[in-house]
Amino acid sequence: MTDSSSAGKPRLFYSEGSPYARICRMALRERGLGQTVDEAVTTLRDPAAAVLPYNPVGRVPALALPDGTTLTETTLILGWLDGHGGRPGMMPASASGQATYGRVLGLLDGVAVWNRELRRPVSERSPSVIALELARANRVADVLESQAAQGAFSTVDAGFLALAAVLGYAERRHTVWKWREGRPCLDQWFAQASRRAAFCETLPPPSGI
Repeated sequence: MTDSSSAGKPRLFYSEGSPYARICRMALRERGLGQTVDEAVTTLRDPAAAVLPYNPVGRVPALALPDGTTLTETTLILGWLDGHGGRPGMMPASASGQATYGRVLGLLDGVAVWNRELRRPVSERSPSVIALELARANRVADVLESQAAQGAFSTVDAGFLALAAVLGYAERRHTVWKWREGRPCLDQWFAQASRRAAFCETLPPPSGI
């Protein structure tokens, strides 16, 4: 693989609209690693994408290390970031925390599928896929509402960042999902989370869905 940076610094490739990459970008800021890891925006689904020499899969996030290694996938990159810097790590240590993080990632995966389906021409959309992902999103969000009511997501960790990313994605790029309806605790939690500097500095551009 190509060397990640002429300055010898790790380089995190991201696209501005990716909630997966946003989790890592928020983690960089929460862990105070902004000066030690470069960020590089890339296009996606593009044969000239800047990330392709480092990650032939062409997806983000991708963390290119100075030794030529490239880490892909959000959780692996969070694990690497946890091994650097002096602030508390993002990956939960407890099984319950890991389970919550996985649940939020599952929500994000479903919303991403739903969003991609809506970006197809109307004649090519699958109503059954859309109905499935809507039901999944609401089912998971109801559980997260119950967890938030019991004080979950009070610690800034991977679950916190993933939830901020998926709800932030719904706010600006998947507005068809009315996640606030009947979920006052998530609504209040998101209002507080969205005031954090790491959240404000990584806002994705809005889209028309």
